[in-house]
Amino acid sequence: MRSCDVLIVGGGPAGSTAAWQLRRAGADVLVLDRERFPRLKLCAGWITPEVVRDLSMDIGSYPHRLLTFPRLRVHLGRWHVPVPCVQHSIRRFEFDAWLLERSGVEVVQHNVRHIKADTEGYLIDDAFRCRYLIGAGGTRCPVYRELFREVNPRESALQIVTLEHEIAYDWGDGDCHLWFFEQGLPGYSWYVPKERGWLNVGVGAIADRLKARGQDIRAHWGHLVATLERRLAPGAQYDPGGFSYYLRGKVDVVRRDNAFITGDAAGLASRDLGEGIGPAIRSGLRAAAAILGNEPYRLDDVTGSSVGSIARSMLGRLAPARAGAGRRARAARAATGGSAHGLRHGDQ
Repeated sequence: MRSCDVLIVGGGPAGSTAAWQLRRAGADVLVLDRERFPRLKLCAGWITPEVVRDLSMDIGSYPHRLLTFPRLRVHLGRWHVPVPCVQHSIRRFEFDAWLLERSGVEVVQHNVRHIKADTEGYLIDDAFRCRYLIGAGGTRCPVYRELFREVNPRESALQIVTLEHEIAYDWGDGDCHLWFFEQGLPGYSWYVPKERGWLNVGVGAIADRLKARGQDIRAHWGHLVATLERRLAPGAQYDPGGFSYYLRGKVDVVRRDNAFITGDAAGLASRDLGEGIGPAIRSGLRAAAAILGNEPYRLDDVTGSSVGSIARSMLGRLAPARAGAGRRARAARAATGGSAHGLRHGDQ
């Protein structure tokens, strides 16, 4: 039987971030994940300047695809608004594996089925034992299912359903495009280019509202594909996949004794844009701090407004222009997550 101080179920951003912090402090940490990394992960792969900061990440030395957007293109009916800001895109296939490798912890491919709490901690599938347990396995996390589901039932009104595809495509438009409420969609669709010829496109909506309106997300997918064919990705071929997750709701219990839930296992995605990577990372940091410093584990404030993050980035970009560039401009870009010499992959 393998024993450790902390066992983390799930090697995504929440789990790998917690592992990284715990390992740096000298804890014996083990990560279990049912997949072998690097693994395919459907996700737009949009990361904010806050994510860059929370991970102490030097984007200039990040070894994989990372594209920096100097603006977002927001489409709302007939309105088409360029929003100056700094945001980034990554491929989750690469990003998650990099985070997990950076953590330096042992990773075992294992599909967790049974968890038992006893006086010594937690016993997992009669094969692993730990004192502390972190659930970071996403919406279907076994730790949530076994220890938290009864006290934190999912809110169906907050369930998001998506269709998306990530493909190799020689895109010409390097901006991120977002379409809100097209054809009555209770959500938005996206076009997110990625460095060196990759593209993620998708549609996300609140499942209950789709059903109440008698709508099918595949019809909205068809509308997006038609839009992309005309304007942004002619000739692209798609085979979309779907998944669902939950927006931030009322999460009453995030710790039970020495067991914690993080990220999508706790349902932490932002209510406005469904951003999940940032809240997942912040919750992983909180779980590690609670274990290392015996601090209270609270997630009330880990999910901010994605629109608020964009607004802060806008201010960070516009202020230097008003002040006059030079040294102050470089400092402002660094503060908003851009590289010191400007946008990492070309000012588009």
